[in-house]
Amino acid sequence: MTGNETANESPEQPRSQSPAHKRDLTRRKVVVAGGAAVAAVGVGGGLAASAFADGATSPRSPKSTATGAEACYTLTSETTEGPYYIDADKIRQDITEDEEGIPLTLTLKVIDAETCKPVGNAAVDIWHCSALGIYSGYEAMGSGGAGGGGAPTDAPSGTPTDTPSGTPTGEPPSGAPSGGTGGGHSEPTDDERYLRGTWKTDKRGQVTFKSVFPGWYQGRCVHIHVKVHVDGEWTDAGYEGGHTCHTGQLFFDEKSVLASATVEPYSTNTTTRTTLTEDTIYPQNGHEGGLLFLDYGKKRTADIAKGVRAHLTMAVAPDETHDSTDTQPSATASASAS
Repeated sequence: MTGNETANESPEQPRSQSPAHKRDLTRRKVVVAGGAAVAAVGVGGGLAASAFADGATSPRSPKSTATGAEACYTLTSETTEGPYYIDADKIRQDITEDEEGIPLTLTLKVIDAETCKPVGNAAVDIWHCSALGIYSGYEAMGSGGAGGGGAPTDAPSGTPTDTPSGTPTGEPPSGAPSGGTGGGHSEPTDDERYLRGTWKTDKRGQVTFKSVFPGWYQGRCVHIHVKVHVDGEWTDAGYEGGHTCHTGQLFFDEKSVLASATVEPYSTNTTTRTTLTEDTIYPQNGHEGGLLFLDYGKKRTADIAKGVRAHLTMAVAPDETHDSTDTQPSATASASAS
């Protein structure tokens, strides 16, 4: 789908489903605000060509196989959804709204890990926090969304003088922040939806979003959440049905984050930052685990303030369902210096 198309144009035919691999889901439906046509941000051919001109659309070249039994590409790692996902709420490419920050152009290419063929007509969701670590829809949580453990912005000040007695006996409440480990889903606290959006992959399996470079909050490194939905139908209202074949996160190398931290408003974020190697969600396996390829001039601080282009090829299993997982990466996963 090009940047000049809208969500209500005639969709391609959905992929056939295999009952052995899929479960029926409740009807997913998104509504375009006000019922108006989607206003798409233009994606010029120059961007796509530039983003993939180095031939490194992926962490490695596809494997040449003698038989069709061996996958041609390593699956992109599944990671936790986190508690602050809002189901395909905005069908748009430009998710910035009025948020301040370093301009970010994110191009993702979705391919079938077995065949290496592009997965077109898929719905891709992305969502992330602001430069100051705030998630839209959960502003009452303050800096510390997605399990970051941040205190609500209206938390009372002062120190309690009474010591509580007794030992809690019940289970912790569902959706409570869990120090960066994901936790269950939390219901939104407000109607804000900045830095969230859904768009359709074109026949090359490619989709591009406009946003801002994410900030950080307690307990997590800088990241973007992502989901890929397939086998659904694009209608006048948005995207309906299908299933989620990938739930993951996209990550930024330490050099780029350090450079962003010198630029306003990131420089005003006083929350202690978790590095990529310290993060408990990142699988420590490079681009296979969601580490983005980045381009911002000569990778100097002065260059990053002008904007960042990021891209990655994500290899998925379209016939599988991966709604979410709170399983942490293996403790034996090897660290990646890239």
